[in-house]
Amino acid sequence: MSDIIITSGLCKRYEKVLRVNDLNLQVPEGVVYGFLGPNGAGKSTTMKMLLGLARPTSGTIAMFGRPVNSKNRLSILRKVGSLIESPSCYEHLTGAENLRILCALKGVPEKDINRVLQIVRLENQKEKKVSQYSMGMKQRLGLAGALLGNPKLLILDEPTNGLDPAGIQEMRDLICSLPVKYGMTVMVSSHLLSEIDQIANNVGIISGGQLVFQDTLATLHERSRDSIAVRTLHNETAAELLSGQGVSCRVQKDYLLLPTFSDDELAGHIYRLYEKNIGVVRIEERRKSLEDIFLELTGTAVSL
Repeated sequence: MSDIIITSGLCKRYEKVLRVNDLNLQVPEGVVYGFLGPNGAGKSTTMKMLLGLARPTSGTIAMFGRPVNSKNRLSILRKVGSLIESPSCYEHLTGAENLRILCALKGVPEKDINRVLQIVRLENQKEKKVSQYSMGMKQRLGLAGALLGNPKLLILDEPTNGLDPAGIQEMRDLICSLPVKYGMTVMVSSHLLSEIDQIANNVGIISGGQLVFQDTLATLHERSRDSIAVRTLHNETAAELLSGQGVSCRVQKDYLLLPTFSDDELAGHIYRLYEKNIGVVRIEERRKSLEDIFLELTGTAVSL
């Protein structure tokens, strides 16, 4: 699988503030790539640089196997659809009329309008004025505009912002269908961990303008390993005893954290503590949540 987006050492500085710092993205072809981070982490700035809306301070961008530069930027971006921040539209016009304007701007035949309206499930609302659309319908109209011309890559910045639960589910289903039904690659940003967890195959996590994790979502889930938390009356002594027996353990607050064992193995370790007069007062099974992992990577609480 080739990478449809590659950045190397990508940086963006506004005056004295470095918003994006040495970013090395690799977005594989044919996946939903979740670009995750707290608000203000640099997600929108990165996407604007990919789309030529902001000039990088330093670093390089390659898309579709070609370095992006002033000579070929427009030809490359013709293969890209985007929805950055809130969709812009003329509310006194109908959905179809808004898309006709975009067709003229993009040089796309108007016959493409019916196709994209069917994808976003707005074909029965196309003659209604946008002022009568719900927020979810406006977001879907914005997505329809991004899909005009059948792009190979779709870049979506927080596409579920401001939507109610039903609208979020509609947008989620649409995004998930694009690689499967239409062979598109989708890069979608969010500060909602639960959102990315439900739609993405690959994920990049950015914090303070720096990439702190990039891999498959399955690899991120592997970090949520099970552990056994044991509370004793003498944790330091218990840790020394168990470590001497080759058991990996560490003291965290009032507990010893141990790897998972079979019931027999765990019972054996507890019995050895008992033999040394180390009282065991509590045993818990623990598993890191994705929120815990995100907090470890970024030092910032994430919205759920």
